[in-house]
Amino acid sequence: MAGMTLEQLKIFLAVAQNLHFTRAAEELYITQPAVSAAIHNLEQEYGVKLFHRIGRHIEIAEAGKLLQVEAQKILDQVSLTERGLRELNNLQRGELKLGSSLTIGNYWLPSKISEFKSQYPGIQIDCTLANAETICVGTAMGQFDLGLVEGDVKPALQSTLEYEIVASDRLQIVVGQKHPWFEWGEIDLSQLTQTPWVMRVRESGTQQRFEEALQNWGINLSELNVILVFTSGEMAKAAIENGVGATGISELMVKKEIQLGTLRAIRVIDNREGNGAMTTADYAYAEIVRPFFKIKHRQRFQTALSKVFEQMLISSMLDGSHQRLSVI
Repeated sequence: MAGMTLEQLKIFLAVAQNLHFTRAAEELYITQPAVSAAIHNLEQEYGVKLFHRIGRHIEIAEAGKLLQVEAQKILDQVSLTERGLRELNNLQRGELKLGSSLTIGNYWLPSKISEFKSQYPGIQIDCTLANAETICVGTAMGQFDLGLVEGDVKPALQSTLEYEIVASDRLQIVVGQKHPWFEWGEIDLSQLTQTPWVMRVRESGTQQRFEEALQNWGINLSELNVILVFTSGEMAKAAIENGVGATGISELMVKKEIQLGTLRAIRVIDNREGNGAMTTADYAYAEIVRPFFKIKHRQRFQTALSKVFEQMLISSMLDGSHQRLSVI
């Protein structure tokens, strides 16, 4: 038996994805007869039908469905092995694939990538930004070497993904100049239900953490007057900057606007009974602190590049902890 080749597997996957021999040939920059020959040879070698020919169309057969799953695994492993071999040069070249939720990717991660690139200038970093849920799923499927999210890892993925805190930030309740709270600067918990709200979509890590905080404060999300829901924090920020609603947003995202005075962070007084607060001076301020998680697959091969970048994130977190302790 001659056995299947990697080239045959690549051709087969292209046909399976396109369900068309000519389009597969165009995608791979080879001739249509070469594609047909590769599929024919596989079918002859193993005595199976990979595709059903129905008129001028094709459908993938049961044997084809099996091969599609296994072929993708094989080619993914080959790609990882090639990357590992390329890295046996003191990390002078190679590729690091990162997935990051939006707030982390736009405001926290760039400085970390710059620091890493200054040490390893020959490394190419491919960073995909999406909501936390998408990054978790992508990391579980092997699309990213490492993921960075501010939302929780769903229970269904916790057996697949290993996660660790590498940083944290605070969510702030923020309003624009037209909002009455702008002049006040602080409110009671009970007043949270007395204003329109601009929210993020449920898949957002920011939204997940904000809803958890509301629950901890004894407030149901249904009690809030939600007037707008956006997929990005930038959209939510722009909406409240020009309107009368409030939003819960990362302090990283509004640092500049608060300094310019176009937005104001509102402190929330936790004056609930049972907190031991007997006077106004004793009231505690309710804060929303959320962790940034580094996630990776528990079993997939981890490249040397990924390990080095991961260690840099952990070291950065430890250095930050020491700095905070020294300030205190």
